[in-house]
Parts: sequence; C-alpha cells; structure tokens
Amino acid sequence: MDIITAQGLIKDYNGFRAVSGIDFAISRGECFGFLGPNGAGKTTVMRIISCFMPPTGGSVSVFGRDVVRDPSGIKASIGIMPQDNNLDPDLNVTENLLVYARYFDIRNKDARRLAPVLLEFVELQDKATAKIDQLSGGMKHRLLLARALVNNPEILILDEPTTGLDPHSRRAVWEKLKHLKSRKTTLLLTTHYMEEAERLCDRVAIMDSGRIVAVDTPANLTARHGGNLEDVYLKLTGRSLAD
Repeated sequence: MDIITAQGLIKDYNGFRAVSGIDFAISRGECFGFLGPNGAGKTTVMRIISCFMPPTGGSVSVFGRDVVRDPSGIKASIGIMPQDNNLDPDLNVTENLLVYARYFDIRNKDARRLAPVLLEFVELQDKATAKIDQLSGGMKHRLLLARALVNNPEILILDEPTTGLDPHSRRAVWEKLKHLKSRKTTLLLTTHYMEEAERLCDRVAIMDSGRIVAVDTPANLTARHGGNLEDVYLKLTGRSLAD
C-alpha cells in the first residue's frame, strides 16, 4: 500500500524551478531515499511532503490526505529529523523532548515517561540533564532522532541525517534507523552518501536539477549500470554526487 504519492510535482522559487514535474510512490514500511548533491531538489521535496511549503503544481498525498488541504492531519503522524541542529540551547536534553511533546498535545506525565525510553533508544540516557552545548555532534544528531520519535510517527522524514558526522557516529545513527525500519516505520531520507543509500534504502530516486532520472533498488541500479551508486549517478547525470 502506498503511503506517500506525488504526481507531476512542481516547485518554483522566484522564477527558478527547483522541482520539475516529478512522480513517485512510497510504500508503507519502505525506506525510500532521494539521492543527489546539494541543489538537486531533495530537501524541497521533503519540505513539501512535511507540509512546510505548498507545491506550485501537481499533487502530493500522505496517508491519502492532500498536503495542501489537510496539513494538520498529516503532521500529527510524521516525525521530522532536520538537516540542521535546531535544538533549544537554553534547555537540557530531557527538556528539549518535553517541550517538543507539547506540540502533539502529549500530556506532561506521559512525556516524562516517554523521554527516558527515547533517550535509552538513542543511548543518551546518561546525558538526560546535560545542556545541548555539552553534547558532541553525534550526540546532537541522536537527540534530534529521539525528538523526531516523540509522537510515535508512522513516517519518519530525515533530511541528510548524518551530514557532518564522523564515521563512527554515522554508523551509530544508521543502526538506530535500521531498528526503526525493522519495526515497519516508513523512512524517507535525503542523502548524498552512496554508502548510506546502499545500507538503508529499499529503493532510491536519483535526482538531478529537480528531476528524477531513475528509481530502483540500489542493487538493481548498480547491476544495470555497473560500479557503485556514485558511478551510476555519474553515468545518468554526467556529474558527480560531490558537485
């Protein structure tokens, strides 16, 4: 069953076409990745799915609900892990989770029971009272993941979830995402790391200049075009993922 669908999706910014009439469908429980360099249109697509901006043309539905007509109903059942750290530096680790829970009308006593469970899941239970500036970059990413799970979302949206992390921290985040995937949480991520896409994604959409040039499993893409996903991207677009 498709949980997210897009048909003819277009997004313009001041005359610039960031997304150019793309179609895709994502199944419940799937890990679906948008692979491409900065400027490919990946984050714009995620922001439309997350109901943070409307499309210029075409349609997008999540849980069968239109992102323009029913954003509130969609937002209640999705979790978002942003690319940039937007944790509140004036609050400690637990307080960041408790304040975020209010946005979903989670009662304070329930949020206080939930916070330790989430912190244990991301292995931050010993940092429960730490200030944000006392955390490493990897710890902040894991706290962002914990915060995104506060409302027990059916869909978890991750925009470049491991950008800037060292290899050890990156793999730690991957392990948590694999666990969520095993629980049938639908994962939707953007990345420019080919290893991340190969390790996590059931299918990837290769994006270039606002268009989807291919959608398939990582294994099928590499078998069809040869090499690894970075080689596939170069063959299909004529440029590197590092561009």
